[in-house]
Amino acid sequence: MAVVSWKEILLLSGLVVGCYWNSLSCGFVFDDVSAILDNKDLRPSTPIRNLFLNDFWGTPMAEERSHKSYRPLTVLTFRLNYLFSELSAASYHLLNVILHAVVCVLFLRVCRLFLDKTSSLVAALLFAVHPIHTEAVTGVVGRAELLSSIFLLAAFLAYTKSTGPDHSIVWPPIALTVVLVAAATLCKEQGITVVGVCCVYEIFVAQGFTLPMLVDTIWQVLQGKDGFPYAVLQTLLKLIVLVISTLLLVIIRVQVIQSQLPVFTRFDNPAAVSTTPTRQLTFNYLLPVNAWLLLNPSELCCDWTMGTIPLVESLVDLRNLATLVFYIFLGLLAYHSLRYRQSSAKTVIMALSLIVLPFIPASNLFFPVGFVVAERVLYVPSMGFCVLVAHGFKIISHKGQLKKISWLMIGVLLTTHTVKTFHRNWDWESEYTLFTSALKVNKNNAKLWNNVGHALENQNNYAKALRYFLQATRVQPDDIGAHMNVGRTYKNLNKSKEAEEAYLVAKSLMPQVIPGKKYATRVAPNHLNVYINLANLIRANDSRLEEADQLYRQAISMRPDFKQAYISRGELLLKMNKLTEARDAYLRALELDRTNADLWYNLAIVNIEMKDPSEALKNFNHALELNPRHKLALFNSALLMQESGEPKFWPEANRRFLTYVEEEPDDANGYFNLGMLAMDANENAAAERWMRKAIGLQAGFRSALFNLALLYSQSKREVDALPVLDELLHHHPEHIKGLILKGDILMNHKKDTRGAKACFERILRMDPTNVQGKHNLCVVYFEERDLPRAERCLEETLALAPNEEYVRRHLSIVRSKMAAMSAAGQPLSSANTEGATTEGVAEGRGVDAVGKEVGDEKNERKSSTESVRGVGVDQSKSLDNSQSDKRTKGKSTKDIKDIEKKRAAALKRLEEIERILSGD
Repeated sequence: MAVVSWKEILLLSGLVVGCYWNSLSCGFVFDDVSAILDNKDLRPSTPIRNLFLNDFWGTPMAEERSHKSYRPLTVLTFRLNYLFSELSAASYHLLNVILHAVVCVLFLRVCRLFLDKTSSLVAALLFAVHPIHTEAVTGVVGRAELLSSIFLLAAFLAYTKSTGPDHSIVWPPIALTVVLVAAATLCKEQGITVVGVCCVYEIFVAQGFTLPMLVDTIWQVLQGKDGFPYAVLQTLLKLIVLVISTLLLVIIRVQVIQSQLPVFTRFDNPAAVSTTPTRQLTFNYLLPVNAWLLLNPSELCCDWTMGTIPLVESLVDLRNLATLVFYIFLGLLAYHSLRYRQSSAKTVIMALSLIVLPFIPASNLFFPVGFVVAERVLYVPSMGFCVLVAHGFKIISHKGQLKKISWLMIGVLLTTHTVKTFHRNWDWESEYTLFTSALKVNKNNAKLWNNVGHALENQNNYAKALRYFLQATRVQPDDIGAHMNVGRTYKNLNKSKEAEEAYLVAKSLMPQVIPGKKYATRVAPNHLNVYINLANLIRANDSRLEEADQLYRQAISMRPDFKQAYISRGELLLKMNKLTEARDAYLRALELDRTNADLWYNLAIVNIEMKDPSEALKNFNHALELNPRHKLALFNSALLMQESGEPKFWPEANRRFLTYVEEEPDDANGYFNLGMLAMDANENAAAERWMRKAIGLQAGFRSALFNLALLYSQSKREVDALPVLDELLHHHPEHIKGLILKGDILMNHKKDTRGAKACFERILRMDPTNVQGKHNLCVVYFEERDLPRAERCLEETLALAPNEEYVRRHLSIVRSKMAAMSAAGQPLSSANTEGATTEGVAEGRGVDAVGKEVGDEKNERKSSTESVRGVGVDQSKSLDNSQSDKRTKGKSTKDIKDIEKKRAAALKRLEEIERILSGD
């Protein structure tokens, strides 16, 4: 038995690379999105044990919506990819190409057991380039096939060494076989079928039985004429060990899926829900369809569900002839291989075992599966096909006159398959290219029309996507998902009426209420989203909130473990101000999934609404434990810490804001909050740096500009504050606080009474009731030595704010000054203009405009960034910035300290103004 040489390994590897190098430029498409992009089990923050608790798509096996595909070792390799390159698709495709090359080498090693050196190499070369493998190799999720095949072939090779030179049993290879079978099964379920291949090898190859000999031996034993030969007993013992091991694996597998099969719809596999004889005729017809794909892989399609293959509903359907021919051909091959002992028969029986046994789980003959035809499941069966082709080549090439023809045919076959595979890889470049290529093969599959629509939808080309979704409803009028897609697209096009009509059509197609029946056994989880989508649409109308809530509750009643319904309902209840019910909805969702960071985040938002910031912070922290880079939880928990007024929280708040800006480097709000924290800590240089960064990212950032100017003013850098205030007023000309601060700087530091006067008059034109602007204008009049006008101004201010003692006192000072000047014969005014200023009523008390407005502006700024905080986080999607939550009312320790500072500043400013009013 020849071993595989390095030259052959390099040849196979080079051929694989040549066929599949362009797959490295492909992205994540089709099932890759769910298995890779949306699968949290790949993230380092997810515990490793979750891989052994969840299915292939990251859904807990205990949940009814789970697909029940248990492949933890495959997911582990995805996780390793993520560890090295996160979501760089090229690394995932590269590993698939390497694994395919490994399979090819192992397959060549297996072929050497039944074929000569040349024929086995032909089989391996054909396997390496066969176009049917593009789905398994170029599609990232096809790695399950690749890994399972590696362990399957390794298990078979290990088993072939279980017989010693004296025909004794060698147990270590058998033990290794069992371990490798378990590993193959943990990569994909079909791995367990290698046990059957080992049994066929043991009986018909290793022991050399033919079917007549086997039947005769069993008959002799049953008649008691002779006992079992020693060799037969040894064989029986080995097979018993294999079978018991297999049964144990099956029992464990059944326990893992909790004795439940996944829920498939009639759209996934129409024949599975058809009546007799349609179901049997269709399933049997699918066998020659799969055989034809191996023989002629010219028209390949990524999805064969729904109407791709019409049902065979009658015995007179001509397609039954294909089924009959297939079974006749298969029977002749089986008859030849089981009746004779020559090496040709052994080769054929092993080829048939590789074709038939691994295909049984996907055949629909013993239990329904979630697809009609899937090219990736032909990966292992194609090994047997390649052995048959190579064996046929061997027979023909040994006939002198056909030798050249046989080599020519093999050359043409390998060349055409290589070219087809290379071009087929480009179809997997993106979802759009993949599904449009599938529509060229089949236009009767509504799922393909839907998927092209999804691809266009991802490009925000909603108008074109709508045409594909509508076509899907025409191809399959009862497809609930297609009508849901139409509704969602109409919503994206802002056509709410049409969207609601489409959702109502989808809802009408849902199963009707049957008392005592369990909905979960009849309703696909994704179809229940019609209730969620419809409710999300109509809740935009505040008068229909109760109607939306009824839809959420209906979805929950149909599937009590429907987590998304609880999440969406919790968001709605929060909007309806039913805080206790919203909290209960999120707590119920957390019972179903405590590892969902978004749920903990949503619960924290409810806590904030319920005026329980300490509990909110705990739940934010839960979210961050599960996802340390949860952007909304980072931002809002840091904001909560900042607002607490507790300096002990500031370092952690600062760290979280820094992490947030790493995740969202273009969000000015994060840098602004870092600046506010630095201002609170009197770190002026850092505060200035962060404010400048925020303004650089968001021109005209109102609060950042004002607080930066305020920072300069408080740092005795009034000259630097003025250009910042000019920029602020350029973008926000009606910013009253900015005008007050600018006027204050112009009057007190630049001695520009004309500029200050313009600021205060501008305030009063916008808000005649502004006491601060009015009072400070009175001070300007006094500075201009226009005492009558100052007197009238203060009288008007006092009328507007009769309880403000400082206004009364300042009026008294002015009047005293006027009386003294009159007694001395001095003119009371150096101005020629007269008349009253704008009238109005004021609210504020403080004379020092800056001291009064600092706290308000900081509070205003924080409110402005609350749009980052939201409620009702959908799975793996961030919130709409328009959804903001309200602040908790009440004074914190920091608020009280700020008020005291403002009072002290106001008193100081009063003293300064009284000095001005009292002076000469």
